Amino acid sequence: MSVGQRITAVRTLDVRFPTSRELDGSDAMNPDPDYSAAYVVISTDAGDGLEGHGFAFTIGRGNEVQTAAIDTIGSWLVGRPLAETLDGLGAVWTELVHDSQLRWLGPEKGVIHMAVAAVVNALWDLRAKRAGQPLWKLLSDLSPEELVDLVDFRYLTDALTRDEALAILRAAEPGRAERERVLRERGYPGYTTSPGWLGYDDEKLARLCREAVDDGFTQIKLKVGADLDDDKRRMRIARDTVGPDIRIAIDANQRWDVGPAIEWVQALAEFEPWWVEEPTSPDDVLGHAAIARGIAPIKVATGEHVANRVVFKQLLQAEAIAYMQIDATRVAGVNENIANLLLAAKFGVPVCPHAGGVGLCELVQHLSMFDFVAVSGLLDDRVIEYVDHLHEHFVEPVVMERGAYRAPTGPGAGAEMHEATLARFRFPDGAEWAEGQA
Repeated sequence: MSVGQRITAVRTLDVRFPTSRELDGSDAMNPDPDYSAAYVVISTDAGDGLEGHGFAFTIGRGNEVQTAAIDTIGSWLVGRPLAETLDGLGAVWTELVHDSQLRWLGPEKGVIHMAVAAVVNALWDLRAKRAGQPLWKLLSDLSPEELVDLVDFRYLTDALTRDEALAILRAAEPGRAERERVLRERGYPGYTTSPGWLGYDDEKLARLCREAVDDGFTQIKLKVGADLDDDKRRMRIARDTVGPDIRIAIDANQRWDVGPAIEWVQALAEFEPWWVEEPTSPDDVLGHAAIARGIAPIKVATGEHVANRVVFKQLLQAEAIAYMQIDATRVAGVNENIANLLLAAKFGVPVCPHAGGVGLCELVQHLSMFDFVAVSGLLDDRVIEYVDHLHEHFVEPVVMERGAYRAPTGPGAGAEMHEATLARFRFPDGAEWAEGQA
């Protein structure tokens, strides 16, 4: 990189997709989501035409607030040296997250933290594009020392130290090449939530369950929590459709208090749910632990709304989750998710990412593949969520074959949307929204 090259612009867009029209994404807490992206594009004067793309995922109203926060964070990058910024993303992450004034609005949670995620992910997208590699490959080729330099171990050392993280990464180093070969040959296992949205009727539920099995998925997920009798009926339809050998996970989207969660899941036990996801508030670590004890051997999975690595640390310490569900845009981007992957490896807990939203499949696949190649070295009991909509809007959409994610080969982190999509779904003046209002 030339010394004179700099970041010249950070552009934000409010992009929304009207998924509420077909009730795609509907659940017990979010009956009418419009999947949305508070979107950011980072430009430079490098002359190569490459840009960094990232976003924070929301479900409609308030996306303008998230976009404004990204604009605030992104403005700090303008004028910075390109090489120094991309080569020092550990220091950049720490600077953005620990800003003495904006930190007051979190700290390390909510709109500001997600804004950091969008910006940090966009920087990683740009770095991977300039390296000509998909993000998972770029990360997997970094040395253990380079990887731990990306992680902020503040608040983690009672559970994971830098030396322990180094030991995990060094232990995985000898098998990297073979695991990369396996990944490229077989892909990474997925499961699908596409049949399970709460707003779908029984015929659509059964049809999509059949299609999921035909497509090679060995696990599906159903939304639950609005009405117990309704949940029993829908679970019976799903179980009768897919048979006894397909795993059925359930997702309550934070619907219950601790006691009702235990009672509700026990009432669905006859259908052999594989896990219950987000049974209560994502901040209630001890509540999750109590639920895990109360519903065993059914397992607990949580993570899409976990705000930061500290809460994940406590969930693991309390033995409150059997599956960690990282999200690519909820915590502060790639760096913090590397910390989460290392924590999960330390505690021996499988990571099964959340990807139920626009672009989340495209982003989070890179993190799971990096985890397999360079961190945990494992595929056992690990799956990435998959939903079958909105992929056509991305330059590098996910590729699924027989229920498995194929390893991306194009450079970048997967966040880039087509310019035509950004124009059509820009809120409130894009053609899709203008036509809808008319």
